[in-house]
Amino acid sequence: MKDSIKKLLFFGVLVELGIFLVCYLQQPSIEETFRHAARYSGRLSAFVFLATFYLFAFGRPKPIKENTKLKNWLLLFAMVHVIHFGFLATNVVLNNIPIVPVKLTGGTLAYLMIVLAPLVLHKLKLGWQLLYFYYVSLVMFVTYLSRAKGDFEGAEPFWFHYMMLAIIVLSGVIFGWRIWKYSVKS
Repeated sequence: MKDSIKKLLFFGVLVELGIFLVCYLQQPSIEETFRHAARYSGRLSAFVFLATFYLFAFGRPKPIKENTKLKNWLLLFAMVHVIHFGFLATNVVLNNIPIVPVKLTGGTLAYLMIVLAPLVLHKLKLGWQLLYFYYVSLVMFVTYLSRAKGDFEGAEPFWFHYMMLAIIVLSGVIFGWRIWKYSVKS
């Protein structure tokens, strides 16, 4: 593994540890620590995903296998999202949050895609790559929509949720336009 990816992954772990430490120091209980760590780790994951999607869209027409920076960010996203999953699962257990099977199915598929992406996305055709980026975007959109509507246990609607909804939609449109523009030219 090259130094650049090692540094990127180390920085990702360091930020995740920082999130947990700040939550631990600010929250009155371990249950609240994990509730907040899951929340802020999820936000970190969303920003890393959007940066990765940006690199994919604006790296076109260069294929993923030739774009080292994009491959590194796909790995970073997978890693921070797995850490986020650890916080999220611990939050669900500690706070006795009910599991909704439909949401669990959609989220599980997204997690599998996220974990597998650094290994296989570069081998797939553009259509499958787009499916990955837009499906993960959809799952993130639905998550923030649920928060904005007040349907998320332990979190009140907040301006940040609306902002993220707008950013996800705008990113999908702008990145899609960029990808389409370069796909038509080639």
